[in-house]
Amino acid sequence: MDILENLFSIKSPVNNEIKIPINVDEKDDIYNKLKTATDIRNYYDENGYVVLRNLIPSELCEQAHSFFQTEVKPYNGYLYRQASGNPEQHIFTYHNYMLNSLLNIQDLSTHRFPNFKKLGLSILTHKNVHEAVCTIFGESAKIIQTMYFEGNPATWAHQDTYYLDSSELGRMTAAWVAVEDIQPGAGRFYIYPGSHKIDISQNGGDFDIAFNHLRYKQLVLDIINKYQLECRAPALRKGDVLFWNAKTIHGSLETSQPQYSRSSLTAHYIPASTQHLQYQRQIRSRNLKQIASFQVEHPKEQDKLKNQIILYLETHFPQQFQQLKRIMIKAILK
Repeated sequence: MDILENLFSIKSPVNNEIKIPINVDEKDDIYNKLKTATDIRNYYDENGYVVLRNLIPSELCEQAHSFFQTEVKPYNGYLYRQASGNPEQHIFTYHNYMLNSLLNIQDLSTHRFPNFKKLGLSILTHKNVHEAVCTIFGESAKIIQTMYFEGNPATWAHQDTYYLDSSELGRMTAAWVAVEDIQPGAGRFYIYPGSHKIDISQNGGDFDIAFNHLRYKQLVLDIINKYQLECRAPALRKGDVLFWNAKTIHGSLETSQPQYSRSSLTAHYIPASTQHLQYQRQIRSRNLKQIASFQVEHPKEQDKLKNQIILYLETHFPQQFQQLKRIMIKAILK
C-alpha cells in the first residue's frame, strides 16, 4: 500500500491537522521490529510508550465484546464511570455506543455481569500482559484501576501521574487493549512520544484537581506547544496493546467517524514493590485480591453490602456527595 493512501487527516488536541495511519503497514511497522525484551524496554524508556502487536488472542477479545453487548449495554442502572468517577446511567451516542466509559470492571456486580467481568479481567491479567509488564518494570505488578470504552468521550491531553501513580512517581504503566480493530476516526488513542521526560507542575495549589482542573488541562496544551511535541495515534488491531508511562501525555482524538465504535479495555499497573499514590499525595491500598498473576485493587466492589449502600447515597444525594468529595480532595492536596 502506498504510504499516502494509508493516511487519515484529523485534528490534534492543540487543533492542528495531523496525519495518522489508517491500517497497520506490515512491511514498515516499527513495532513489529521489536523482537526481544530488551528491544521493548529500550523503546518504552526512550519514547514513553510501546505497542505490542497480537498480544491478546482474538477470541478473548471477541468474547469480552459479546458479553459487553449482552450483559452491560442492556443494564439501565448506575455504574461508576471513568471520566467523572461518579455513578451514572449509560449515555449513548446517535449510533448507540456507550459514551461514558466504565470504571473498574473488577468492582462490577458478579451476579449482574458474570461473564463480562470474568472475560475483561482475563484479558487485563493475561499471561502475555504479565510478561510485558514485567519486562517494563523488571518485577511483577499490581493493577490499581481498569476501564472499558465503547464510544469515544474524546479524552483531554493529560498525564496519568496527575491523577494516580505509583509511590515512585513515573513508574506506573498503563495498557490500552484494542478489543476490535480501531478505525482512524473512531477516537484513536494518542500519545506524545518523549513527553514523559518533561517535568510538569504537580497536583495541588493553582493546578489542583478539586477546583483548578481546567488550569492543569491548559498547562498540558501549553507544554505540547512549547516543546513542539509530535502527536502519534498508532493503528491498533484487535488484540494489539499500547503501553504508556504515567508521565506520558496522552488521550483520545476527536470522533470524525461516529459510525464506528472503539471498544477497548484499559488497566493501570504499578510495580509490586511500590504503593498506589492518588493525586500525587495520598497512599491508597483498597481491597487487594489475587487474579491470575496480579494483585488487583477493588475500591468499590459491588459484591459487598457496604459499597452498595455508598452507591445508593451517591445516586440519591449526588450534589451533596460531590461537594463533600471536592472538599476532601482539596484537604488532601493542601
